[in-house]
Amino acid sequence: MADLDLLTHSLARNVKRWRAERGFTLEALAARAGVSRGMLIQIEQARTNPSLGTVVKIGDALGVSITTLLDWKQGPTVRVVPAEQAVRLWHTDAGSFSRLLAGVEAPGPLEMWEWRLMPGDSSPSDPHPTGTVELVHVTAGELTLTVDGTAHRVPTGASASFPSDTPHTYGNEGDGPMDMIMAVSVPPVR
Repeated sequence: MADLDLLTHSLARNVKRWRAERGFTLEALAARAGVSRGMLIQIEQARTNPSLGTVVKIGDALGVSITTLLDWKQGPTVRVVPAEQAVRLWHTDAGSFSRLLAGVEAPGPLEMWEWRLMPGDSSPSDPHPTGTVELVHVTAGELTLTVDGTAHRVPTGASASFPSDTPHTYGNEGDGPMDMIMAVSVPPVR
């Protein structure tokens, strides 16, 4: 099975599983996630490849990480993710991208990402659930991190932490690529 097909089927199985475990109807999950009931049906039937934003919204509504939604098998206690199995979920023609490197449920979703933004590129994010926090560490270039309308410069070698339950944007206003590692911690669904 091709990688995209494997991810589509894994997403379908895991959304169904977690929706049932949480006791959510299609309508309830659609309302919590801000996506249509029809989109959820297509996802659960493995008939669509939703956008990264849609997968994030569904994961946030279910209180699970993207890694959990895309995981095609239950792994051992220690799980090594080979470089070639990191999932690229977002990219631009200019060469910007984000890759989900690893994630766990501890006690809520905890994810680690690799990001590259090419000069002039940016990626806005809707607010995550209340209590979500992010950590970023810039390994090349300079990140322009805008949180709730205020821009913050994060140069190479520097790190930042912020509550991501408010609108935020990752941007590169520099002349070269900006690379960073990001961790996202979402509180468990109550």
